Amino acid sequence: MREALSYDDVLLVPKYSTIQSRADVDIGNRLDDEVYFDLPIIASPMDTVSEERMATTLARAGGLAIIHRYNTVATQSAMVHSVFKELDYHATLGAAVGATGDFAERTRVLIDSGATIICIDVAHGHHRLLERAIKVLRDEHGDLIHLMAGNVATREGMEALVDWGVDSVRVGIGGGSICSTRLQTGHGVPGLQSLLDCSSSDRDTTIIADGGIKNSGDIVKALAAGADFVMVGSLLAGTNQAPGKIMSTSKGKFKVYRGMASREAQESWRGKSSAPEGVAGLVSYKGDARDVLNDLKGGIASGFSYSGAHNINELWSKAEFIRQTYGGQRESATRILELK
Repeated sequence: MREALSYDDVLLVPKYSTIQSRADVDIGNRLDDEVYFDLPIIASPMDTVSEERMATTLARAGGLAIIHRYNTVATQSAMVHSVFKELDYHATLGAAVGATGDFAERTRVLIDSGATIICIDVAHGHHRLLERAIKVLRDEHGDLIHLMAGNVATREGMEALVDWGVDSVRVGIGGGSICSTRLQTGHGVPGLQSLLDCSSSDRDTTIIADGGIKNSGDIVKALAAGADFVMVGSLLAGTNQAPGKIMSTSKGKFKVYRGMASREAQESWRGKSSAPEGVAGLVSYKGDARDVLNDLKGGIASGFSYSGAHNINELWSKAEFIRQTYGGQRESATRILELK
């Protein structure tokens, strides 16, 4: 039985650096041959994270948001169209569809509304239903769209999706802060291990690390492990641009954040719940997402500089991981506030 590593199990070793300013670091990357993003962050297609305001904010910050699919075709397409008009230029817009039901029709309408990236959004991507959906969309649209799909947790799963015809793969199962898949099903692979395994493949695809990312340090670790981009939910939940109202309580301000496989989310968008694999709750109000993204951008750039890397390619070649003990994990965390 082999061991599997999570983000907290490792650190990156500081290396000799000639970088004098974070402004000298390019943390961006290509999603495909046509599209480059200055910020390697993608907002997750969740109904408490990614709608019009988040998509507009991420686009202006140099990143991407995938507008969620948990609504009617007309509502989702109106969101995409609204973002496209708001940005007032030929933007790269992403929207999610499922692998069954109205996914083919929804894709047509989303493309007509301005979406250029279609994310087939399912919990278990190494599956016959996803294989069929990819074939349907490729046969109809060819290479006119960027096809993103997932999620998978293994190299075999990633290679299957690439062979089926996707352009980018979401890697990670069960690591999200509001995901209970591993508890409910006993299945999953720690997020960092999934990336290490998938990045060892000879398949040419874009890898998107999805789930388990708690801070900019985890983003740097994910990128160093072979990811091209990271997909985040909790880091952007609770901001002004995330859907939902701000709730003021005696303990502070909060917003709702929920997994799309949670009982609450399932009942909201389809009127029933079946085998929930997520939870719903409140997250602290975080203010403007632009400030959150600026902080993440600065942390990522600093992380690159500690490895002496001016860009993602140099990070991949220079990064060196080491295991840390539980004591090392404690030492790595801030501790002074724990003192009584």
